[in-house]
Amino acid sequence: MAEILDGKRVAQALHERVEAQLRRVAGRGRLKLSVVLVGDHPASASYVRGKQRTAEKLGLDGEVHHLPESVTEPELLGLIDRLNADPQVDGILVQLPLPPHIDERTVIERIAPEKDVDGFHPLNVGRNLAGVPAVWPCTPAGIMAMLDFYGISVAGQHAVVVGRSNIVGKPMAQMLLQADATVTVCHRKTQSLTEYTRRADILVVAAGVPGLIRGDDIKPGAVVVDVGIHRVNGTITGDVAFDEAARVARAITPVPGGVGPLTVAMLMVNTVRLGLRRRGWGGDVL
Repeated sequence: MAEILDGKRVAQALHERVEAQLRRVAGRGRLKLSVVLVGDHPASASYVRGKQRTAEKLGLDGEVHHLPESVTEPELLGLIDRLNADPQVDGILVQLPLPPHIDERTVIERIAPEKDVDGFHPLNVGRNLAGVPAVWPCTPAGIMAMLDFYGISVAGQHAVVVGRSNIVGKPMAQMLLQADATVTVCHRKTQSLTEYTRRADILVVAAGVPGLIRGDDIKPGAVVVDVGIHRVNGTITGDVAFDEAARVARAITPVPGGVGPLTVAMLMVNTVRLGLRRRGWGGDVL
């Protein structure tokens, strides 16, 4: 059976590094994360509560601006402008998805790049692509932290990423490339997907399709990272058929308990990293 890559263990290690930096600067003030939630989508509300609890537990100030579903785009942009201008706010996150009448790209681009804890602003995306230091999106950054935690070498390996979203797939491929992997990106138009996945030393699946990857789709001895999370017939499952994959892979993330905890942990890392940089307090988390 494959080794289980426990995201909770990695998240705890990241939390400890965050706490160490916050203790170091405790006498100078508290860093602050501001989260904007629009509407009452249950999953989004749950995610936001979890982020706020984690921030406060680690010693950050966490605040939530909960706006009604009917909020207009100018009203939301006005709030972001106020948060951008607030010297006490170090990180801004607008919980996605937004209602259909609000353009997500306009909102993302309105967040000041130096407070963009999600790493979605085009300026930060471009900096990362050019190899200029900037924060990476939380999920792929958390996956890279997990690979490092478990001593899984990336350099020289063939990494296959299934999915090309701006949130996971594209930045994941770029991070693996910058870590000297040879990278293949597959997506819904890819023909003969199994031909690619069976050549992967590291397989990251973020396709949003329950059970897409079966045991026969995996190279024996590969490392499998499952980013998907779905509720199917009352059971939480991922994009990978876990039981089948675990009999073939060398190491694998479970769902839940794998990638999920890393996303929130890296949000805290990004908040502290940006806050220290913006306030000129020195130091870093990673």
